[in-house]
Amino acid sequence: MASVDVVGVGNALVDVQARVADSILPELGIEKGIMTLVDDAQQAEVLAKLSGLPLNRCAGGSAANSIVALAEFGGKAAYVGKVGRDEVGQFFLDDMQSLGVSMAGQYADSPTGTCAVLITEDAQRTMLTNLGASATLTVDDIDRSVIEGAKYVYVEGYLLTGETTKAAAYKAMDLAVELGVKVALTASDPFLINLIRDEIWELITGPVDLFFCNEMEAKSLTGETDPIACAAKIHEHAENVALTLGDKGSLVMHGGEAFPIEGLSVKAIDTTGAGDMYAGAMLYGITNGLNWRQSGHLASHAASRVVAQMGARLEKPFQAEEIASILDGVQ
Repeated sequence: MASVDVVGVGNALVDVQARVADSILPELGIEKGIMTLVDDAQQAEVLAKLSGLPLNRCAGGSAANSIVALAEFGGKAAYVGKVGRDEVGQFFLDDMQSLGVSMAGQYADSPTGTCAVLITEDAQRTMLTNLGASATLTVDDIDRSVIEGAKYVYVEGYLLTGETTKAAAYKAMDLAVELGVKVALTASDPFLINLIRDEIWELITGPVDLFFCNEMEAKSLTGETDPIACAAKIHEHAENVALTLGDKGSLVMHGGEAFPIEGLSVKAIDTTGAGDMYAGAMLYGITNGLNWRQSGHLASHAASRVVAQMGARLEKPFQAEEIASILDGVQ
């Protein structure tokens, strides 16, 4: 009997979100709509620019956002990541614990990582990430007993960009395969696909049972221009694929079948964490008795709700009767 539904492995960051004018981006010398890694000094400059603005702070990082989503749906989860011995790190740990998420890895002798999320009027989010303590994750932080009690291990693709974090990610996946635990991987960002395309193909052909990606990532990975062709090509290698298409919905591939999932029309305020929310809801569904089509519908509704508000965490979590209504008639 699995003790948790999903163990997430990823960067432990505290997200600091703020709505800003477009003009602040060229002032900081950053490109709109992408994630940029910054050092301590650069992040301090960014946070200083946000001084006086209304800010939202929460435990974050790509995989952490998905684990939080799963927990808010009522799923059982654990998380593996590293924070510093500082107020920001304690905030992260307390925030996760308040949701019932147990944490492994924990402390490092570095400041806790942060992600400044700058949201412009068009709902685009530009992220500046200072990895801090999260970059010190190693194979020693991957606890066999934590993985042994899970249904899925969910690995954040961003970990593949660092030497020690990549080793930790591979150890988690290797242990999962050894223990009969399924592996899910998120592409994380188009830049990652462009950086290590061959490695991603090897992973989804090998240990990965479920691959999450968005349209841009899928096109970069496959070289195809049509999303359906992208999903089909990936599905030739990965047993399960969830390809998100923004407001056009998503495509779920399972057992040789394609399940088109409709999008919902909402006014987007902040696209931060939409993919993470989708993944968390999908993982909740497939580990709690829903089929793949039902899980896709639930994930689509969750992603549409999160983009209609500020922040990557739902202001109004889904209630049981609401979930039942969403899934009514979905076979």
